[in-house]
Amino acid sequence: MSDTIQKYKDYVMTGFMKSVVPIVIDHASGATVTDVNGREYLDCFAGISVVNAGHNNPQVVAAAKAQMDKLVHCSSYIYHVQPVADLAEKIAHIAPRGLTKTFFGNSGAEAIEGAMKLARLYTGKHEFIALHASFHGRSWGTLSITGNQGRKKRGGPYASGVAFAPAPYAYRSQWRTDPEECGRQCARSIDDVIRFATSADVAAFIAEPVMGEGGIIVPPSNYFKEVKQILDQHGILFIADEVQSGFGRTGKMFAYEHYGVDPDILVTAKGIADGFPLSAFSTRPEIAAAFKPGDHLSTFGGNPVSCAAALANIDFMQKENLPARAAETGYYAMSKLRELQKQNPIIGDIRGLGLMIGVELVKDEKLTPATAEAEAIRDALLKSGVLVGVGGVYGNVIRFQPALIITRQQIDQAISAFASALQEVAQPAAV
Repeated sequence: MSDTIQKYKDYVMTGFMKSVVPIVIDHASGATVTDVNGREYLDCFAGISVVNAGHNNPQVVAAAKAQMDKLVHCSSYIYHVQPVADLAEKIAHIAPRGLTKTFFGNSGAEAIEGAMKLARLYTGKHEFIALHASFHGRSWGTLSITGNQGRKKRGGPYASGVAFAPAPYAYRSQWRTDPEECGRQCARSIDDVIRFATSADVAAFIAEPVMGEGGIIVPPSNYFKEVKQILDQHGILFIADEVQSGFGRTGKMFAYEHYGVDPDILVTAKGIADGFPLSAFSTRPEIAAAFKPGDHLSTFGGNPVSCAAALANIDFMQKENLPARAAETGYYAMSKLRELQKQNPIIGDIRGLGLMIGVELVKDEKLTPATAEAEAIRDALLKSGVLVGVGGVYGNVIRFQPALIITRQQIDQAISAFASALQEVAQPAAV
């Protein structure tokens, strides 16, 4: 174990966290991972919201192994490959109405950049509108549309032609007690952004239906309907970034389904192949036709093994009705967390959809972020054998995003450990 950790220090560039979590994972199954010493951890972060169908899902692994025996790579945009065609057809059946054409890549950032490029080519326009507190990736282009200083620092200047609108973050808005009004006002602000902060050359508005890295911010239910009306008036496309919220995570196959609107371009990754590297952006045929020969390519995009894994992953989700299961388990988890909130004033807000849950920690009634406490609670949970994430624009949100196959017994285990961590770390700081 110490040898692997030392090699990380000597040879691996780790630019995300202050320090990599000091465990060496050897194997995993379902909602748990096991380190090289045989200690088991309940994984409530699912590899950053990736293994929605569980670690090493047998059906997914079997499909990948079978494909590996036949073909690993041939560049799927030069030759025809069956798993790629089958997966594109499958996505056409589960994606928003009319989004029947898909391009496959490797990562969420790659797919977002491809969607941005396509939007520009189709509309003939060049600007974008994004949201404060948003996160869309770590490439230069995706950071240009990311509304989080913490992720952008030391990397600028970024691309021009990007305007930002207020995020529908009800908990930290002046409409804290009236989320619908927050949604209405934040949506209306987009019209002002278009008129006063752009050159009337906006190709697309991009947003996460649930803002993951920003702190599991769930927009009010009326927000996207009002936004879409404004976008349609100005001839602006809606790109839904479902890299983190897609594939059952929020209690529906895609999070946009909660809001009664359909995006023009849907971007997915993370949960698409249950751990195998794959991403996609899907759109209508007339938009897809804006790509002409030579306009776009990905050498490893649409890898046959990853596509075979994704097919098996989606089949498993549909047969086991994982989105509905996530909705039920998530409701149970949030009800238990809200019981904890009554005895722990440091818990300022509990929000989420399905098993995409955020617990925002604050020090006082002024909502001062309890950032150090959030990190300490994550460390305390690690010691007790539970893995969680920490996020939010202030670094004060505990992120519960386990595999969707997690049981209620495991939820109870995680929340019991969280309660103990609160007692150990947070109570002295709460006022």
